[in-house]
Amino acid sequence: MARQAEFVSTEIRQFVSRPLFDPRVLLSRDSSYPRISVVIPSYNQAEFLERAILSVLNQNYPNTELVVIDGGSCDGSVELIRKYEPYISYWVSEPDKGQPNAINKGFGRATGDIVGWQNSDDLYLPGFFHTVAETFRSCPNAQWFIGNVYLVDEKDWITWRSRFVPFSVYHLIYLDWNLSSQATFVKRRLADQVGALREDIQVAFDWDWFIRVGRLAKYIVLHKACGGCYRIHQASKLKTYSADSRWAIEVQILRGQGVQVRDDLPYNQQQWWQARLLKLRRATYVRLLYSPRIPPPLRGMALQFLRSRGIVCRGFD
Repeated sequence: MARQAEFVSTEIRQFVSRPLFDPRVLLSRDSSYPRISVVIPSYNQAEFLERAILSVLNQNYPNTELVVIDGGSCDGSVELIRKYEPYISYWVSEPDKGQPNAINKGFGRATGDIVGWQNSDDLYLPGFFHTVAETFRSCPNAQWFIGNVYLVDEKDWITWRSRFVPFSVYHLIYLDWNLSSQATFVKRRLADQVGALREDIQVAFDWDWFIRVGRLAKYIVLHKACGGCYRIHQASKLKTYSADSRWAIEVQILRGQGVQVRDDLPYNQQQWWQARLLKLRRATYVRLLYSPRIPPPLRGMALQFLRSRGIVCRGFD
């Protein structure tokens, strides 16, 4: 399935409004396609869960492995999971130790060459799995695929679009997010090297894990197109965990990465010279890669330079 670079809110709403997949395709387990394994961790998210499941199944990708790990929901989530049980490779609903524990359990069940997780209130976008598979086929050394994302609200209306720049682990540590789990897949071999997500924290565990991925990854693909949606709503962790409680955990993670941190200053006020340089790097790459005014030869030189550094950029030329 061909991917378009952009989507509008109505297209996203329609994509997850009902089953659009061919059961014969989903159940074919066609080994000529790399197996893509997705773990959906879920707990009392029935309002959004069906849309998350459909965003996987409606990819209509012929070697999809969907694993749903529910933490013992009592809001109708189990009934929704059972509705799509024929197309789910494994699911369970039982008490667990939180979201990172559920993802680790799911990864333990996953058998795919390519793995990722999608939160039960978030979405993939049409054709994304085919793009990921085609990219890994054409770049056999690639270990990590990063796509752009939209922010959406409770009704799947777009509120913002990312413009990620080529990945830098220092950007992720010192500046801000330069990827999103909603549009990211990792080769299984690399995920095994990185190891499990931390289960002693319930926020920022993804940040910690992606920093560890970034320390090990040698060959990364950045795709211009949006591959997923990150939903902001009143019950999301971003809203329910206070800034102070998040910061205490983030300080612990940063210090674990050897970063000197002042407890009395928030993240964006730390005296890091690296952040200043990284802001310049980001501004430069946003212009080089996303601005229509950049001459193609200049953009081509930038893309060639990045390729020599182990970062392949797709959809920018």
